Amino acid sequence: MSKKVLQRLATFFIGIPLVLFILYLPFYHQLFFHIVFFATTLICSCEVYNLLKKNQPMPPKALVLFFTALIPVSVYLCVLFKLGFTLVTLVFLFGFMALAVFEVFNPEHKNGEVDFSQANLKLSGAVFILTYIGYLGSFITRITSLAFPRLYLGVFLVMVFLCDSFAWFFGILFGKSTRGYVKVSPNKSLVGFAGGILGSVLTATVSSLIWPELFNASLTMQILLGLSVAIASILGDLVESLLKRSANEKDSGNVIPGRGGLLDSIDSIILAAPVYYLFVSLLLI
Repeated sequence: MSKKVLQRLATFFIGIPLVLFILYLPFYHQLFFHIVFFATTLICSCEVYNLLKKNQPMPPKALVLFFTALIPVSVYLCVLFKLGFTLVTLVFLFGFMALAVFEVFNPEHKNGEVDFSQANLKLSGAVFILTYIGYLGSFITRITSLAFPRLYLGVFLVMVFLCDSFAWFFGILFGKSTRGYVKVSPNKSLVGFAGGILGSVLTATVSSLIWPELFNASLTMQILLGLSVAIASILGDLVESLLKRSANEKDSGNVIPGRGGLLDSIDSIILAAPVYYLFVSLLLI
């Protein structure tokens, strides 16, 4: 059995059950799960910061990580006190303004002169991390605000995992002739993408049959849910590939032996979570 297969099996039989076990702990509206996600936000923010730093100047790392980490804290407060998520948007805007103010009042100096020539790159990099890891990632924990948090999150994780696994499996077996169309990740194939969509759609439809109380919608809507999550999941993987290719790095970090950085393991989840949460909360319940 190949190393890649073992890694995927470990994710399914160890990773997902571990996450669900942490989520199952009911103390203060899944406090432990939010703590884990807070740590995940910090690590992934650090990994993206290091990738961006390869090609452009950046503000101080501690500053970027601090304002990004405020977002998962605000999500937990919203879940705990049932505040809605307006606070999360306010914290995001506060972080953006704080980073902008820092660049306004802390210019670089070159040859004794004030130099603002790199400020646009520094601010754009910091705001990208704030948005990509902080704001988009916050939708992962927003799922815990739904009526059946463990089931909703479990279905979501299996959808993304099967999308990724089916894409890899179909790509390896049948996709050799359809590789190279996506230049940022030339080993990915069109057949693999189709397989990933199939895996996600199957998960959505089967879940609606097992737990009809979760997804109060037609079969067509379930298929659209699976399709939407699959496309977002695939895009999330490609976006991270773009970041790594731009930085000329193979992995985002070395946190997880055999897989690289933490972002390498959750890149698909980050972009798929907002799609899943909004689709379910607005259209299926």
